[in-house]
Amino acid sequence: MSDDDKAVRRTGLGMMLLFWAIVLGLAVWWFQGLLEERRNPNAGLATSTASGDAQPVTLERNAGGHFVATGRINGEPVEFLLDTGASLVSVPASLAERLGLERGASATFETANGQARGYLTTLDEIALGSLRASDVRGSINPGIGGDTALLGMSFLNRFDIRIQGSRMILSPPQTNES
Repeated sequence: MSDDDKAVRRTGLGMMLLFWAIVLGLAVWWFQGLLEERRNPNAGLATSTASGDAQPVTLERNAGGHFVATGRINGEPVEFLLDTGASLVSVPASLAERLGLERGASATFETANGQARGYLTTLDEIALGSLRASDVRGSINPGIGGDTALLGMSFLNRFDIRIQGSRMILSPPQTNES
């Protein structure tokens, strides 16, 4: 085999390896997106910028049966786990630090895992799609890991909540005008 044949063979092998590396990289990228979509099917809410009146927001359950959505706290994108059993919006300490939230009075909270120590706080604004609420009571919870906040009733009770199958519909409250 001549040197030219060896060079052609090495080039061909290199191109084949490059091709398969690109195919594998694209497959991983696609599969990662699919997993993320199953974990948070409502991620697009953070990018919706509705002007004017608040419109109903429809959320889909994730693969685990939970309602996870991306919204905003004080203008910053935050992933929420909607928790109708939580009294307050509960923010992990690392996320609270990133958002610049002020720690208020120390408090003890009853959680699904028992008692937890944390701090009271007030969130200037929370947005979920076109729904917005100001001066929302919350807590900073050092015991919660990660960057997912629990979106509790201090936000949710400001809206009408309807659950139909795998969907949760949050709507501005109905006013009774005669």
